[in-house]
Amino acid sequence: MTAFEDNTNLQHLGPLIAAAAERAALKGALHVLGEADKLVPIEEGTLERSGNATAETQGATAVGAISYDGPYAVAQHERLDYRHDPGRQAKYLEQPLHAEADTVAQIAATELRAALR
Repeated sequence: MTAFEDNTNLQHLGPLIAAAAERAALKGALHVLGEADKLVPIEEGTLERSGNATAETQGATAVGAISYDGPYAVAQHERLDYRHDPGRQAKYLEQPLHAEADTVAQIAATELRAALR
């Protein structure tokens, strides 16, 4: 019998992979938050300082979340007609979320690989 034929040798991987997946989701969210902070409209820095990244496990899925709090966060993100300082923009979260997808996947792969060592 090989180690792979004996499921008891694999049972310990479930919790390790779940924890690694949640860590990967948080690290990925933090990465995107960092990129979004470079684009978020800035007047006094209130919106930028309100950025937050979290992660949790929902069933069998690790989910990362990024948010900016404040009464004008959504309007600043969605309103394409607002004028912003140079280098700052609307869609400050959406754009880096798409642009950094490959990097987030690499972060997840690295975290999961490390858990399996």
